[in-house]
Amino acid sequence: QVQLVESGGGLVQAGGSLRLSCAVSGSISNFATMAWYRQTPGKEREFVARTNRGDLTTYADSVKGRFTISRDNAKNTVYLQMNSLKAEDTAVYYCTLVQGGLNYWGQGTQVTVSS
Repeated sequence: QVQLVESGGGLVQAGGSLRLSCAVSGSISNFATMAWYRQTPGKEREFVARTNRGDLTTYADSVKGRFTISRDNAKNTVYLQMNSLKAEDTAVYYCTLVQGGLNYWGQGTQVTVSS
């Protein structure tokens, strides 16, 4: 069974940085798509960043140039480095894995950016 556990969230001032981690347990492929989404109260979950096989990455326009997604296949972990944080980045951040036609989600980690 695949399980995802996010960590690294917290409170940071605007302009600061945080690094989120998502540890994946279970049987996964190095070629599985992994991504980060975020959600604020009353809004739909929105895409943040994705990493596909190899080094192919995709970012939402709102985070491009500030956030970096990376993965360590040996550790079954995906990261989201977030720099130059803004108040509008405040949200619960979720990690997801797409494999075998299924989406697996973590429980989320809260990121709060104070202005």
